[in-house]
Amino acid sequence: MGRIASALLLLVLALCCAVAMVKGYNHHEGGEGGERRGRERMFLLRDMKRVVRTEAGEMKVVRSTHGWISDWPNIHVGFVTMEPNSLFIPQYLDSDLILFIRRGEARVGSIYRDELIEKRLNCGDVYRIPAGSTFYLVNTADGQQLHVICSIEKSDSIGWGTFQSFFIGGGSNPTSILAGFERSTLSTALNVLESQVRQILARQKSGPIISLSNSHQSRVWTQFLGMKHYERVRCLKRMAQVHEEATEQDEEPIMWKLLNSVFGNQVSGKDEGRSSKPDSYNLFDRTPDFENDYGSSVAVDQSAYSPLRRSGVGLYLVNLTAGSMMAPHLNPTATEYGIVLRGSGKIQIVFPNGTLAMNAKVNEGDVFWIPRYFPFCQIASHSGPFEFFGFTTSARRNRPQFLVGSNSVLQSMRGPAFAAAFGVSEERLERIVNAQSESTILPSGSASAEKVRNERIPEVIRSFGDEMVMGF
Repeated sequence: MGRIASALLLLVLALCCAVAMVKGYNHHEGGEGGERRGRERMFLLRDMKRVVRTEAGEMKVVRSTHGWISDWPNIHVGFVTMEPNSLFIPQYLDSDLILFIRRGEARVGSIYRDELIEKRLNCGDVYRIPAGSTFYLVNTADGQQLHVICSIEKSDSIGWGTFQSFFIGGGSNPTSILAGFERSTLSTALNVLESQVRQILARQKSGPIISLSNSHQSRVWTQFLGMKHYERVRCLKRMAQVHEEATEQDEEPIMWKLLNSVFGNQVSGKDEGRSSKPDSYNLFDRTPDFENDYGSSVAVDQSAYSPLRRSGVGLYLVNLTAGSMMAPHLNPTATEYGIVLRGSGKIQIVFPNGTLAMNAKVNEGDVFWIPRYFPFCQIASHSGPFEFFGFTTSARRNRPQFLVGSNSVLQSMRGPAFAAAFGVSEERLERIVNAQSESTILPSGSASAEKVRNERIPEVIRSFGDEMVMGF
Protein backbone atom coordinates (compact mmCIF):
# COMPACT_ATOMS: atom_id res chain seq x y z
CA MET A 1 0.00 0.00 0.00
CA GLY A 2 2.86 2.33 0.84
CA ARG A 3 4.41 1.78 -2.59
CA ILE A 4 1.12 2.59 -4.33
CA ALA A 5 0.77 5.82 -2.33
CA SER A 6 4.34 6.83 -3.17
CA ALA A 7 3.77 6.09 -6.85
CA LEU A 8 0.56 8.15 -6.86
CA LEU A 9 2.36 11.03 -5.15
CA LEU A 10 5.14 10.98 -7.75
CA LEU A 11 2.53 10.89 -10.55
CA VAL A 12 0.73 13.92 -9.09
CA LEU A 13 4.00 15.84 -8.76
CA ALA A 14 4.95 14.99 -12.36
CA LEU A 15 1.55 16.18 -13.60
CA CYS A 16 1.89 19.42 -11.64
CA CYS A 17 5.32 20.07 -13.18
CA ALA A 18 3.98 19.35 -16.67
CA VAL A 19 1.04 21.73 -16.16
CA ALA A 20 3.42 24.44 -14.88
CA MET A 21 5.66 24.05 -17.93
CA VAL A 22 2.70 24.24 -20.31
CA LYS A 23 1.43 27.34 -18.56
CA GLY A 24 4.88 28.90 -18.90
CA TYR A 25 4.59 28.76 -22.70
CA ASN A 26 0.84 28.69 -23.27
CA HIS A 27 0.24 32.41 -23.72
CA HIS A 28 -2.48 33.62 -26.07
CA GLU A 29 -3.03 37.03 -27.62
CA GLY A 30 -6.66 37.05 -26.55
CA GLY A 31 -5.81 37.86 -22.92
CA GLU A 32 -5.49 41.58 -23.84
CA GLY A 33 -4.36 44.31 -21.40
CA GLY A 34 -2.78 42.82 -18.30
CA GLU A 35 -1.54 39.62 -19.97
CA ARG A 36 0.11 41.52 -22.83
CA ARG A 37 1.81 43.90 -20.42
CA GLY A 38 2.98 40.90 -18.39
CA ARG A 39 4.61 39.40 -21.48
CA GLU A 40 6.29 42.70 -22.30
CA ARG A 41 7.73 42.80 -18.79
CA MET A 42 9.31 39.41 -19.46
CA PHE A 43 11.39 40.67 -22.40
CA LEU A 44 11.65 44.44 -21.87
CA LEU A 45 14.06 45.10 -19.01
CA ARG A 46 12.51 47.98 -17.07
CA ASP A 47 14.13 47.37 -13.67
CA MET A 48 16.58 50.27 -13.86
CA LYS A 49 18.25 51.38 -10.63
CA ARG A 50 20.59 54.27 -9.96
CA VAL A 51 23.63 52.86 -8.15
CA VAL A 52 25.79 56.02 -8.20
CA ARG A 53 24.78 59.67 -8.26
CA THR A 54 26.98 62.70 -7.64
CA GLU A 55 27.23 66.23 -9.03
CA ALA A 56 29.83 64.93 -11.50
CA GLY A 57 27.85 62.01 -12.89
CA GLU A 58 25.77 58.90 -12.32
CA MET A 59 25.54 55.21 -13.08
CA LYS A 60 22.31 53.28 -13.67
CA VAL A 61 21.97 49.52 -14.02
CA VAL A 62 19.23 47.52 -15.71
CA ARG A 63 18.98 44.23 -13.90
CA SER A 64 18.50 41.04 -15.86
CA THR A 65 16.26 38.67 -13.89
CA HIS A 66 14.71 36.01 -16.07
CA GLY A 67 12.93 34.10 -13.32
CA TRP A 68 11.62 31.07 -15.20
CA ILE A 69 14.91 30.73 -17.12
CA SER A 70 17.18 31.29 -14.13
CA ASP A 71 19.81 28.78 -15.24
CA TRP A 72 20.72 30.85 -18.29
CA PRO A 73 23.63 33.30 -18.06
CA ASN A 74 22.57 36.84 -17.16
CA ILE A 75 24.09 40.08 -18.33
CA HIS A 76 23.21 43.29 -16.53
CA VAL A 77 23.40 46.48 -18.58
CA GLY A 78 24.96 49.63 -17.11
CA PHE A 79 24.66 53.26 -18.23
CA VAL A 80 27.37 55.70 -17.05
CA THR A 81 27.06 59.47 -17.56
CA MET A 82 29.99 61.70 -16.57
CA GLU A 83 30.28 65.49 -16.70
CA PRO A 84 33.29 67.13 -18.41
CA ASN A 85 36.59 66.89 -16.48
CA SER A 86 35.37 64.17 -14.11
CA LEU A 87 36.77 60.91 -12.76
CA PHE A 88 35.26 57.56 -11.80
CA ILE A 89 37.69 56.80 -8.97
CA PRO A 90 39.84 53.62 -8.86
CA GLN A 91 37.90 50.46 -8.03
CA TYR A 92 37.54 46.84 -9.04
CA LEU A 93 34.37 44.78 -9.56
CA ASP A 94 33.31 41.21 -8.93
CA SER A 95 32.12 41.25 -12.57
CA ASP A 96 33.56 41.35 -16.06
CA LEU A 97 32.97 44.76 -17.62
CA ILE A 98 32.79 45.60 -21.32
CA LEU A 99 32.65 49.34 -22.01
CA PHE A 100 31.06 50.82 -25.14
CA ILE A 101 31.62 54.56 -25.65
CA ARG A 102 28.25 55.80 -26.87
CA ARG A 103 29.16 59.49 -26.86
CA GLY A 104 32.23 61.53 -25.92
CA GLU A 105 35.86 60.66 -25.23
CA ALA A 106 37.45 58.92 -22.27
CA ARG A 107 40.70 57.70 -20.80
CA VAL A 108 40.59 54.38 -19.00
CA GLY A 109 43.37 53.06 -16.82
CA SER A 110 43.37 49.44 -15.67
CA ILE A 111 45.78 46.92 -14.21
CA TYR A 112 46.75 44.13 -16.61
CA ARG A 113 49.41 41.60 -15.53
CA ASP A 114 50.69 43.98 -12.83
CA GLU A 115 50.97 46.84 -15.31
CA LEU A 116 48.85 49.96 -15.71
CA ILE A 117 47.34 50.01 -19.20
CA GLU A 118 45.96 53.38 -20.27
CA LYS A 119 43.79 53.76 -23.36
CA ARG A 120 42.14 56.73 -24.97
CA LEU A 121 38.65 55.71 -26.05
CA ASN A 122 36.54 57.47 -28.66
CA CYS A 123 32.92 57.18 -29.75
CA GLY A 124 32.24 53.59 -30.87
CA ASP A 125 35.19 52.06 -29.00
CA VAL A 126 34.78 48.84 -27.02
CA TYR A 127 37.11 47.89 -24.15
CA ARG A 128 37.09 44.97 -21.71
CA ILE A 129 38.01 45.18 -18.01
CA PRO A 130 38.26 41.75 -16.31
CA ALA A 131 36.67 41.05 -12.93
CA GLY A 132 39.07 41.95 -10.12
CA SER A 133 41.13 44.34 -12.23
CA THR A 134 41.56 47.80 -10.68
CA PHE A 135 40.55 50.59 -13.08
CA TYR A 136 39.52 54.23 -13.31
CA LEU A 137 37.68 56.24 -15.98
CA VAL A 138 38.18 59.90 -16.93
CA ASN A 139 36.00 62.09 -19.16
CA THR A 140 38.60 63.83 -21.34
CA ALA A 141 36.27 65.62 -23.80
CA ASP A 142 36.15 69.41 -23.51
CA GLY A 143 32.68 70.59 -22.51
CA GLN A 144 31.00 67.30 -23.48
CA GLN A 145 29.28 64.67 -21.37
CA LEU A 146 30.57 61.12 -21.54
CA HIS A 147 27.97 58.39 -22.14
CA VAL A 148 29.05 54.78 -21.67
CA ILE A 149 26.99 51.59 -22.05
CA CYS A 150 28.50 48.53 -20.40
CA SER A 151 27.77 44.86 -19.99
CA ILE A 152 28.17 43.55 -16.43
CA GLU A 153 28.66 39.78 -16.26
CA LYS A 154 28.75 38.78 -12.64
CA SER A 155 31.39 36.44 -11.27
CA ASP A 156 30.23 33.17 -9.68
CA SER A 157 32.38 33.75 -6.63
CA ILE A 158 30.17 36.22 -4.77
CA GLY A 159 26.40 36.19 -4.46
CA TRP A 160 25.78 39.77 -3.35
CA GLY A 161 22.98 41.27 -5.43
CA THR A 162 23.61 42.62 -8.93
CA PHE A 163 27.33 43.37 -8.69
CA GLN A 164 29.73 44.78 -6.14
CA SER A 165 32.27 47.61 -6.42
CA PHE A 166 35.38 47.53 -4.26
CA PHE A 167 36.72 51.07 -4.11
CA ILE A 168 40.49 51.44 -3.75
CA GLY A 169 40.38 55.20 -3.42
CA GLY A 170 37.87 56.77 -1.09
CA GLY A 171 37.24 58.32 2.30
CA SER A 172 33.91 58.83 3.98
CA ASN A 173 32.12 58.66 0.58
CA PRO A 174 32.82 56.17 -0.86
CA THR A 175 34.63 54.13 1.75
CA SER A 176 37.94 52.65 0.61
CA ILE A 177 38.39 48.93 1.20
CA LEU A 178 41.63 49.86 2.99
CA ALA A 179 39.55 51.47 5.73
CA GLY A 180 38.42 48.03 6.91
CA PHE A 181 41.85 47.19 8.30
CA GLU A 182 43.04 48.34 11.69
CA ARG A 183 44.99 51.59 11.52
CA SER A 184 47.99 49.94 13.14
CA THR A 185 47.94 47.21 10.48
CA LEU A 186 47.87 49.75 7.65
CA SER A 187 50.48 51.84 9.38
CA THR A 188 52.82 48.85 9.43
CA ALA A 189 51.97 47.78 5.88
CA LEU A 190 52.51 51.28 4.47
CA ASN A 191 55.43 52.14 6.73
CA VAL A 192 53.85 55.44 7.73
CA LEU A 193 52.35 56.93 10.92
CA GLU A 194 48.78 56.10 11.94
CA SER A 195 47.88 59.79 11.76
CA GLN A 196 48.87 59.83 8.11
CA VAL A 197 46.76 56.74 7.45
CA ARG A 198 43.72 58.46 9.04
CA GLN A 199 44.37 61.54 6.93
CA ILE A 200 44.43 59.76 3.58
CA LEU A 201 41.33 57.68 4.40
CA ALA A 202 39.08 60.55 5.51
CA ARG A 203 39.34 63.27 2.88
CA GLN A 204 37.23 61.95 -0.01
CA LYS A 205 33.59 63.01 0.47
CA SER A 206 32.36 63.68 -3.07
CA GLY A 207 31.28 60.16 -4.07
CA PRO A 208 32.57 57.64 -6.63
CA ILE A 209 32.38 60.10 -9.57
CA ILE A 210 34.16 63.37 -8.79
CA SER A 211 34.82 66.62 -10.61
CA LEU A 212 38.50 67.33 -11.20
CA SER A 213 38.11 70.96 -10.15
CA ASN A 214 40.02 72.85 -7.45
CA SER A 215 38.27 71.35 -4.44
CA HIS A 216 40.59 69.73 -1.91
CA GLN A 217 39.19 66.24 -2.44
CA SER A 218 39.60 66.37 -6.21
CA ARG A 219 43.15 67.76 -6.04
CA VAL A 220 44.28 64.35 -4.78
CA TRP A 221 43.07 62.67 -7.96
CA THR A 222 44.07 65.56 -10.23
CA GLN A 223 47.65 65.18 -9.01
CA PHE A 224 47.39 61.41 -9.35
CA LEU A 225 46.33 61.75 -13.00
CA GLY A 226 49.10 64.30 -13.53
CA MET A 227 51.80 61.82 -12.51
CA LYS A 228 53.98 60.10 -15.05
CA HIS A 229 52.80 56.74 -16.29
CA TYR A 230 55.20 54.64 -14.21
CA GLU A 231 54.23 56.57 -11.06
CA ARG A 232 50.55 55.77 -11.57
CA VAL A 233 51.51 52.14 -12.20
CA ARG A 234 53.23 51.93 -8.84
CA CYS A 235 50.47 53.71 -6.96
CA LEU A 236 47.64 51.63 -8.37
CA LYS A 237 49.50 48.35 -8.00
CA ARG A 238 50.28 49.14 -4.40
CA MET A 239 46.75 50.28 -3.57
CA ALA A 240 45.31 47.16 -5.21
CA GLN A 241 47.64 44.81 -3.32
CA VAL A 242 47.96 46.41 0.09
CA HIS A 243 44.75 44.85 1.45
CA GLU A 244 46.26 41.41 0.70
CA GLU A 245 49.64 42.29 2.23
CA ALA A 246 48.39 44.31 5.17
CA THR A 247 50.15 42.16 7.74
CA GLU A 248 53.55 42.27 6.01
CA GLN A 249 56.26 44.92 6.30
CA ASP A 250 56.41 46.99 3.12
CA GLU A 251 59.88 46.99 1.62
CA GLU A 252 59.13 49.87 -0.73
CA PRO A 253 56.48 52.31 0.59
CA ILE A 254 54.90 53.07 -2.81
CA MET A 255 51.65 54.27 -1.22
CA TRP A 256 53.76 56.78 0.67
CA LYS A 257 54.87 58.17 -2.68
CA LEU A 258 51.22 58.80 -3.49
CA LEU A 259 50.84 60.54 -0.11
CA ASN A 260 53.88 62.64 -0.88
CA SER A 261 52.42 63.65 -4.21
CA VAL A 262 49.18 64.66 -2.49
CA PHE A 263 51.15 67.00 -0.22
CA GLY A 264 53.00 68.51 -3.19
CA ASN A 265 56.31 66.60 -3.14
CA GLN A 266 57.81 65.41 -6.40
CA VAL A 267 58.01 61.67 -7.01
CA SER A 268 61.06 60.32 -8.77
CA GLY A 269 61.90 57.07 -10.52
CA LYS A 270 62.28 55.68 -14.01
CA ASP A 271 59.94 54.14 -16.54
CA GLU A 272 59.72 50.37 -16.23
CA GLY A 273 58.56 49.84 -19.82
CA ARG A 274 55.43 48.18 -21.11
CA SER A 275 54.55 44.69 -22.20
CA SER A 276 52.04 43.65 -24.83
CA LYS A 277 48.62 44.78 -23.70
CA PRO A 278 44.95 44.55 -24.69
CA ASP A 279 43.61 47.12 -27.11
CA SER A 280 40.23 48.66 -27.79
CA TYR A 281 38.00 47.90 -30.78
CA ASN A 282 35.84 50.40 -32.68
CA LEU A 283 32.44 49.18 -33.84
CA PHE A 284 31.82 52.19 -36.07
CA ASP A 285 35.06 51.62 -38.03
CA ARG A 286 34.21 47.99 -38.74
CA THR A 287 33.08 47.03 -42.24
CA PRO A 288 29.54 45.61 -41.88
CA ASP A 289 29.20 41.83 -41.95
CA PHE A 290 26.02 42.35 -43.93
CA GLU A 291 24.76 45.39 -45.80
CA ASN A 292 22.07 46.14 -48.37
CA ASP A 293 19.72 49.00 -49.27
CA TYR A 294 17.65 48.38 -46.14
CA GLY A 295 20.32 48.36 -43.43
CA SER A 296 23.51 46.85 -42.07
CA SER A 297 24.69 44.65 -39.22
CA VAL A 298 27.98 44.07 -37.42
CA ALA A 299 28.80 41.21 -35.05
CA VAL A 300 32.01 41.18 -33.00
CA ASP A 301 33.18 37.88 -31.55
CA GLN A 302 36.42 36.59 -30.05
CA SER A 303 38.04 36.15 -33.47
CA ALA A 304 37.72 39.91 -34.11
CA TYR A 305 38.45 41.15 -30.56
CA SER A 306 40.45 38.60 -28.57
CA PRO A 307 39.70 39.96 -25.03
CA LEU A 308 36.11 38.74 -25.54
CA ARG A 309 37.43 35.18 -25.40
CA ARG A 310 38.00 35.56 -21.65
CA SER A 311 34.64 37.18 -20.92
CA GLY A 312 32.43 34.93 -23.05
CA VAL A 313 30.43 37.93 -24.29
CA GLY A 314 29.87 39.03 -27.89
CA LEU A 315 28.67 42.36 -29.31
CA TYR A 316 26.57 43.52 -32.23
CA LEU A 317 25.32 46.69 -33.90
CA VAL A 318 22.34 46.88 -36.29
CA ASN A 319 21.07 49.78 -38.40
CA LEU A 320 17.69 49.51 -40.15
CA THR A 321 16.27 52.06 -42.58
CA ALA A 322 12.73 53.35 -42.03
CA GLY A 323 10.20 50.53 -42.26
CA SER A 324 12.74 47.76 -42.87
CA MET A 325 12.97 44.50 -40.93
CA MET A 326 15.64 42.21 -39.56
CA ALA A 327 14.20 38.96 -40.90
CA PRO A 328 12.68 36.48 -38.42
CA HIS A 329 15.54 34.41 -37.02
CA LEU A 330 16.82 32.65 -33.91
CA ASN A 331 20.14 32.50 -32.06
CA PRO A 332 21.23 28.86 -31.62
CA THR A 333 24.14 29.57 -29.26
CA ALA A 334 23.41 32.72 -27.24
CA THR A 335 20.91 34.87 -25.42
CA GLU A 336 20.83 38.42 -26.79
CA TYR A 337 20.52 41.77 -25.00
CA GLY A 338 19.75 44.95 -26.94
CA ILE A 339 19.75 48.69 -26.25
CA VAL A 340 17.97 51.07 -28.62
CA LEU A 341 20.48 53.79 -29.59
CA ARG A 342 18.35 55.74 -32.04
CA GLY A 343 14.84 55.80 -33.46
CA SER A 344 11.97 53.46 -32.65
CA GLY A 345 10.58 50.16 -33.82
CA LYS A 346 8.88 46.93 -32.83
CA ILE A 347 10.26 43.73 -31.37
CA GLN A 348 8.33 40.53 -31.98
CA ILE A 349 9.27 37.36 -30.06
CA VAL A 350 7.70 33.93 -30.47
CA PHE A 351 7.33 31.17 -27.87
CA PRO A 352 8.53 27.62 -28.76
CA ASN A 353 4.90 26.51 -29.06
CA GLY A 354 4.30 28.92 -31.95
CA THR A 355 2.38 31.62 -30.07
CA LEU A 356 3.31 35.29 -29.95
CA ALA A 357 5.29 36.05 -26.80
CA MET A 358 5.71 39.80 -27.30
CA ASN A 359 4.90 42.46 -29.87
CA ALA A 360 6.09 45.71 -28.29
CA LYS A 361 7.17 49.14 -29.50
CA VAL A 362 10.61 50.22 -28.27
CA ASN A 363 12.19 53.66 -28.23
CA GLU A 364 15.63 55.16 -27.65
CA GLY A 365 17.06 53.99 -24.32
CA ASP A 366 14.88 50.86 -24.02
CA VAL A 367 16.58 47.58 -23.10
CA PHE A 368 15.30 44.18 -24.26
CA TRP A 369 16.49 40.59 -24.20
CA ILE A 370 15.87 37.60 -26.48
CA PRO A 371 16.20 34.09 -25.01
CA ARG A 372 18.35 31.59 -26.84
CA TYR A 373 16.36 29.51 -29.39
CA PHE A 374 13.34 31.89 -29.38
CA PRO A 375 12.42 33.18 -32.89
CA PHE A 376 12.25 36.97 -33.16
CA CYS A 377 12.52 39.95 -35.50
CA GLN A 378 13.04 43.71 -35.23
CA ILE A 379 11.04 46.13 -37.39
CA ALA A 380 11.90 49.82 -37.82
CA SER A 381 9.10 52.37 -37.64
CA HIS A 382 8.27 54.27 -40.84
CA SER A 383 9.26 57.58 -39.21
CA GLY A 384 13.02 57.05 -39.46
CA PRO A 385 16.07 54.76 -39.01
CA PHE A 386 16.23 52.27 -36.15
CA GLU A 387 19.64 51.60 -34.54
CA PHE A 388 20.33 49.18 -31.71
CA PHE A 389 23.44 47.80 -30.06
CA GLY A 390 23.85 44.89 -27.70
CA PHE A 391 25.60 41.98 -26.07
CA THR A 392 25.30 38.21 -26.47
CA THR A 393 26.13 35.49 -23.97
CA SER A 394 28.67 33.83 -26.24
CA ALA A 395 31.94 35.16 -27.62
CA ARG A 396 31.95 32.54 -30.37
CA ARG A 397 30.45 33.13 -33.79
CA ASN A 398 26.71 33.00 -33.34
CA ARG A 399 25.55 31.99 -36.86
CA PRO A 400 21.89 33.04 -36.50
CA GLN A 401 19.41 30.85 -38.37
CA PHE A 402 17.07 32.93 -40.53
CA LEU A 403 13.57 31.58 -40.99
CA VAL A 404 12.60 33.86 -43.91
CA GLY A 405 14.53 35.27 -46.88
CA SER A 406 16.84 34.02 -49.61
CA ASN A 407 19.34 32.72 -47.00
CA SER A 408 16.72 31.05 -44.78
CA VAL A 409 16.19 27.49 -43.67
CA LEU A 410 13.08 27.47 -45.87
CA GLN A 411 15.39 27.83 -48.88
CA SER A 412 17.94 25.29 -47.62
CA MET A 413 15.40 22.58 -46.80
CA ARG A 414 13.23 22.69 -49.91
CA GLY A 415 11.92 19.37 -51.15
CA PRO A 416 8.90 17.04 -51.02
CA ALA A 417 9.41 16.11 -47.37
CA PHE A 418 9.50 19.76 -46.29
CA ALA A 419 6.43 20.58 -48.38
CA ALA A 420 4.60 17.63 -46.81
CA ALA A 421 5.40 19.04 -43.37
CA PHE A 422 3.36 22.15 -44.30
CA GLY A 423 0.67 20.10 -46.01
CA VAL A 424 1.09 21.83 -49.39
CA SER A 425 2.50 20.83 -52.76
CA GLU A 426 6.20 21.30 -53.43
CA GLU A 427 5.44 23.75 -56.25
CA ARG A 428 3.21 25.92 -54.07
CA LEU A 429 5.76 26.03 -51.23
CA GLU A 430 8.50 26.93 -53.69
CA ARG A 431 6.48 29.86 -55.06
CA ILE A 432 5.97 31.20 -51.55
CA VAL A 433 9.59 30.70 -50.47
CA ASN A 434 11.00 32.29 -53.65
CA ALA A 435 8.77 35.36 -53.41
CA GLN A 436 11.32 37.06 -51.09
CA SER A 437 14.57 37.67 -53.00
CA GLU A 438 16.27 39.68 -50.21
CA SER A 439 18.10 38.18 -47.24
CA THR A 440 18.79 39.09 -43.58
CA ILE A 441 17.45 42.67 -43.70
CA LEU A 442 14.20 42.94 -45.63
CA PRO A 443 12.39 45.93 -47.16
CA SER A 444 9.20 47.39 -45.75
CA GLY A 445 5.87 45.92 -46.82
CA SER A 446 5.15 48.77 -49.26
CA ALA A 447 8.63 48.60 -50.86
CA SER A 448 8.38 44.84 -51.17
CA ALA A 449 4.94 45.04 -52.80
CA GLU A 450 6.21 47.67 -55.27
CA LYS A 451 9.16 45.45 -56.17
CA VAL A 452 6.85 42.47 -56.77
CA ARG A 453 4.65 44.59 -59.05
CA ASN A 454 7.67 45.79 -61.04
CA GLU A 455 8.93 42.24 -61.44
CA ARG A 456 5.51 40.96 -62.48
CA ILE A 457 5.04 43.43 -65.36
CA PRO A 458 7.75 41.94 -67.63
CA GLU A 459 6.41 38.44 -66.89
CA VAL A 460 2.90 39.48 -67.95
CA ILE A 461 4.25 41.11 -71.12
CA ARG A 462 6.29 38.02 -72.00
CA SER A 463 3.28 35.79 -71.35
CA PHE A 464 1.03 38.01 -73.43
CA GLY A 465 3.56 38.00 -76.28
CA ASP A 466 3.92 34.23 -76.25
CA GLU A 467 0.15 33.78 -76.43
CA MET A 468 -0.10 36.11 -79.43
CA VAL A 469 2.66 34.25 -81.29
CA MET A 470 1.05 30.90 -80.53
CA GLY A 471 -2.34 32.24 -81.59
CA PHE A 472 -1.09 33.25 -85.04
